[in-house]
Amino acid sequence: MDIKRITEKSLAGERITAGEGLALLEHGDLYQLGFLANAIRRQKHPEPVVTYVIDRNINYTDICISACKFCAFFKAPEDPDGSVLSFAELGEKIEETKTLGGAQILLQGGLHPDKPLEFYEEMLRFIKGHGIHIHGFSPPEVCHFASLSGLPIREVLIRLQQAGLDSIPGGGAEILCDRVRQETAPRKCLTDAWLGVMEEAHHLGMRTTATMMFGHLETLAERVEHLARVRELQDKTGGFTAFIPWPFQPDNTVLSHLPKTTAFQYLKMLALSRIFLDNIDNIQASWVTQGPKIAQLSLFFGANDFGSTMIEENVVAAAGVGFRLSEQEIRALVEGAGCVPRQRRMDYSLV
Repeated sequence: MDIKRITEKSLAGERITAGEGLALLEHGDLYQLGFLANAIRRQKHPEPVVTYVIDRNINYTDICISACKFCAFFKAPEDPDGSVLSFAELGEKIEETKTLGGAQILLQGGLHPDKPLEFYEEMLRFIKGHGIHIHGFSPPEVCHFASLSGLPIREVLIRLQQAGLDSIPGGGAEILCDRVRQETAPRKCLTDAWLGVMEEAHHLGMRTTATMMFGHLETLAERVEHLARVRELQDKTGGFTAFIPWPFQPDNTVLSHLPKTTAFQYLKMLALSRIFLDNIDNIQASWVTQGPKIAQLSLFFGANDFGSTMIEENVVAAAGVGFRLSEQEIRALVEGAGCVPRQRRMDYSLV
């Protein structure tokens, strides 16, 4: 397939096909993809503004029945070291976040076998009492709540929304291809269920993000299939605010024998995300997995958002990756790339 022709098509604002996306990933070189992604980014965002959000990841429990092969964070239900955060601990974490200028929290946890839907509603009402945006409960958690309660997804989402849930993170997407999902996380919701939660949330007026964790058991074609499924849903609902691709971290997981994704491979995948997802405005860099310098470079490979300050992060840290950045460091990295840093909210409105 002619890479030059695909590049010209994309620069002209024409949508590329899954086959053309795969050709770019397989045969396009890093510089070609970077140039194209950067050009498209400048078309979408003519001002050199790079956004970031101040928040913290609160993992309310590490007890999980899913036992995903790529996760180093979870504890089995019978593990005495497993825990659930008390509301007092939640309150302390939220108040600290607010003191540091945070306007939202990212609330996610393991698939706990025993907690009823009412427990999560109570948790949301408690957090909302602290006056903060709740970006919480990824689609596998929502599917889990529905399964335990016997209620349809829509009803679960309405109840969570009424209790204080504002928006939904794109966690648990990994690769949106059932072959990969069944091999890596057979107890987690399948592709259509993940997309179904997001579609329902969008219909209820909630904005959500979409993610991709790549670099494990998937093929390049399956990565493109993932992008195509996200783009297709965005055409229907327009509810995704951002896309965040990040590489699998193998240390301390069942898949620790797999090689780590290189910065080269990461930047190619990031660039393709910007090129292929013509209907999603914001692409986020992953400094949490890549470190500050590659994240800075990401701003020339399609990313226009630096993500979160991550006052707290446990899941990637459990896989042995320990990058930390303060708000000041993020602003300095963005300015060092010749861009203007701006703090944002979940919906990308500026603070």
